[in-house]
Amino acid sequence: MKEYILADNQELTRFAVECLLCEDKEIAVYHASDRATLVCLLSGHPDAVVLLDYTLFDFSDEDQLLIIAERFSQSQWILISDELTPQFMRRMIYSSHQFSLLFKDSPVAEVRAALQSVSLRHTRFLSQRVLEVILNQRQEESHPDILTATEAEILKAIAQGKTTKEIAAQRFSSIHTITTHRKNIFRKLGINTAHEAVKYALRAGLIDALEFYI
Repeated sequence: MKEYILADNQELTRFAVECLLCEDKEIAVYHASDRATLVCLLSGHPDAVVLLDYTLFDFSDEDQLLIIAERFSQSQWILISDELTPQFMRRMIYSSHQFSLLFKDSPVAEVRAALQSVSLRHTRFLSQRVLEVILNQRQEESHPDILTATEAEILKAIAQGKTTKEIAAQRFSSIHTITTHRKNIFRKLGINTAHEAVKYALRAGLIDALEFYI
């Protein structure tokens, strides 16, 4: 019997993926809503296939994910998210053959192909878009992109624990505008989560240890 751990905190995605999984009757599907539950499930099912949205889970950085994958070396991981930076994708691909990657807007046929590749053939699957993003990514210049003054202010607000809605209200901007700034900030810094944003803001001196939330 094939075992899957569905680690995605987006209800609609969970429902859709589970419907695809249930096309195969001989499976068991377990749900993890946080990192501690995920580790507990992997302890009981060390060779399971994990379907994870990294950007919506409580990983503080990429290293935590890699450590867990290394600890459960028989597990296979399908990382499926809306947005992943090229740097993150390259690191996952080069660090371990346990990781397959695709985006949530992938065609259903591609998701099925990923599930078959990983669960039946035990081979890694990289979606067409993932390959295109990595191949088209220009080599980084010796000096990384510098945040604009507005982006630095928004990064500081993110690190202080403010929501997109709160930042928009504070700056008299639309939520869409702040969301766009957030994506640009994460892209420039090569980060994927608010936790990583906090670490960068601390290192850059935008905030001190007394004014942020983890």
